[in-house]
Amino acid sequence: MWFQKTVQLTPKSRGFHLVTDEIVHQLPSLNQIKTGQLSLLLQHTSASLSLNENADPTVRTDLETVFNKLVPENHPDYQHTFEGPDDLPAHIKSALLGVQLTLPVSNGQLALGTWQGIVLGEHRNRGGSRRIVATLMGDG
Repeated sequence: MWFQKTVQLTPKSRGFHLVTDEIVHQLPSLNQIKTGQLSLLLQHTSASLSLNENADPTVRTDLETVFNKLVPENHPDYQHTFEGPDDLPAHIKSALLGVQLTLPVSNGQLALGTWQGIVLGEHRNRGGSRRIVATLMGDG
């Protein structure tokens, strides 16, 4: 079985956000898969997807702090500045973290670790709604 859908996330403030439930709720076909995979592709170059801590929100706050120190705004060497001081740093963070995840599916559920969740990194001050192409494949 193959199934594909573009999932629309609600707009998020800048930072790292747990979006596992928001994605899963938009994929009712997930419960039909006994053994398979879910591929997620974020269709943006100024946000990211990662698999990370799902319980303690301070992890997501700390991720934002660290990435802002690693990739500061208004660096004098940046050339791509037309879209604002948060734009090029957002592209760099997206390149570092990535925009794609492939996750196992077992018995109609994502087979994630106890403390794992899908995290959207919103790297723009006003990124808006984000789209993810979700491709589900497996045996029913």
